[in-house]
Amino acid sequence: MRELNITTREEGQRLDKILSKYLNKAPKSFVYKMLRKKNIKLNGKKATGNEKLSQGDQVCIYLAEDTINKFREEVKAGKQKIKLDVLYEDENVIMVNKPWGILSQKSKPEDISINDQIIPYAVNQGLISEKELQVVKPSICNRLDRNTTGIIICGISIEGLQTMAEMLKHRDMGKYYLCIVKGKLERTQKVSAYLKKDEKTNKVKVSKQEIAGASHIETAYEPVISNDEFTLLKVELITGKTHQIRAHLASIGHPLIGDFKYGDKKINQEMKQRFGLKDQLLHCTEVVFPRDMKTCRNLSGKKIQAPLPKRFDMIKNDLFGRA
Repeated sequence: MRELNITTREEGQRLDKILSKYLNKAPKSFVYKMLRKKNIKLNGKKATGNEKLSQGDQVCIYLAEDTINKFREEVKAGKQKIKLDVLYEDENVIMVNKPWGILSQKSKPEDISINDQIIPYAVNQGLISEKELQVVKPSICNRLDRNTTGIIICGISIEGLQTMAEMLKHRDMGKYYLCIVKGKLERTQKVSAYLKKDEKTNKVKVSKQEIAGASHIETAYEPVISNDEFTLLKVELITGKTHQIRAHLASIGHPLIGDFKYGDKKINQEMKQRFGLKDQLLHCTEVVFPRDMKTCRNLSGKKIQAPLPKRFDMIKNDLFGRA
């Protein structure tokens, strides 16, 4: 028999979700069967699995140790393979400044990603224990492309994971990026269009007119510095679709420098020769939270900022001067 005592870190989860994490090799049908047969009880009573858990709840799993071991693989923190540049942390959320070339989530088992590295960091810092990892898995809440830098938000508790997911879904936080684009832009603007992804090429197409299978997108931008050739833009990502900033700005004639997927070939070649630039200069620089947050209250009214990477800063200073 195993006993799970629910703490503030796990509360808010549904019973079936926490059981699927604990018995992580068991099919869902097995979990529901055990609930029906009363081999799993909540606070000593029969449960369906739909119940939302609260602090102090007790989940008892009346199964033989051999059966539990068969359907369960213990989650380990793993080793810290890269040093994380942590911008903010509390008991619910960690925010890191993702460097160039690192994945948000791994695509192959041997990959190193922020999503994997946040777990050993949280354990080493005492923010979560290995025992708690069995029912709560810290993970990233937003993703950045491999060659995009800046702020990644990670939930390390159920409250953190659920709150950040809801805020991102309903656009309740402000997300701002810096990029350098072709051409001179002088006015703050908000633009909208339609975006459709081609899964085969991993590229997106942006259209002013609505097309079948496309999503509506909105992007706002504010010129920070400009000259006759280039503009440093602060971009607000209002809707968050794949490659949105890169493709949307390219569609209005102002592609990001270094962007070999959506950019200007002549300018990209010049940037490659001049700076060794082989990818887009795009950096998630700022996340702003509302003042009246009901959960994750430590973040109420906070503005989290990530400094520019050295390479981005060097190119900016070369193109625009240090003003």
